[in-house]
Amino acid sequence: MKRKALVFGCTGQDGTYLSKSLLDKGFEVIGTSRKNKPNLKRLKTLGIDDQVQLICCDLEQFTQTKNAIEKFQPREIYNLSAQSSVGNSFKKPRETYKSIINTTINILEACREFKFKGNIFFAGSGEIFGSTNTAADLNSKIDLRSPYANAKYQSFLLTKMYREIYNLKCETGILFNHESPLRDENFVLKKIINRAIKIKKGISKELILGNITIKRDWGYAEEYVEAMQLISRARIKKDYLICSGKSYRLQDIIEIVFNKLGLNWKDYVTISKDLFRKSEIEESKGNPQAINNDLNWKATTDIQTLIDILIEYELQNDK
Repeated sequence: MKRKALVFGCTGQDGTYLSKSLLDKGFEVIGTSRKNKPNLKRLKTLGIDDQVQLICCDLEQFTQTKNAIEKFQPREIYNLSAQSSVGNSFKKPRETYKSIINTTINILEACREFKFKGNIFFAGSGEIFGSTNTAADLNSKIDLRSPYANAKYQSFLLTKMYREIYNLKCETGILFNHESPLRDENFVLKKIINRAIKIKKGISKELILGNITIKRDWGYAEEYVEAMQLISRARIKKDYLICSGKSYRLQDIIEIVFNKLGLNWKDYVTISKDLFRKSEIEESKGNPQAINNDLNWKATTDIQTLIDILIEYELQNDK
């Protein structure tokens, strides 16, 4: 009998790559969506839309969540379902809290009631550390600068509590920025690359951005879902940071992208103060030493290669 994995949020960037990886490892993958007719674009891009068993499940509804776990009795559960945009969380804080905190407590409580014996992984966020003067680790100061970060931190605490008090095999992988060709258009790397390509083709004349002095720890989503699985299956249950340990200024990313397309970014990029955030994180960088040492995982796709992957995909698929 095949091992089963239940992936909440299987149609998003991470959920799609994770589902593909699990299928490749011989798992039967059950994916959930809140919609009866979910967007299968990403699953179709990876050619797995007919291999993932899709069910409708609203994680904000406790009974639906518990029923899904009881029905399929998976060996592994991954919760990647949430409002994932920091920017949008300022506009919709209530929706952000509900999509992160409510879903976390529903999954944990359903697993506690069901006496679930499998592994449960929750996707956390490096946003909980705010600006990092040095690379963050689990002992670093918490600095919550957005509704998204606040909700992710509460999810992290809930997961830790259920592990320590109720002995559930649950943990959080604290993910720093990670991109891929499957990323939504409202994320900054995708926005930069798409607009630069349109400028190259003469379709657009300008790229409008906010603060480009910020620095972020960027990685490749396809690699990061492998780290999720290692954390989930680790014998000792604990939380880990999933990151590259290197940060880059957004301005440097812009320059790399435009240079690769034979353009001078200064001729096309306009800075708008309206796009600056009031509580901006100047630098976000994590320390991957723990996951390197304990689980032998390391991010191997450098920023130049990641940008090459993203540009090549957009050039091939830009209509």
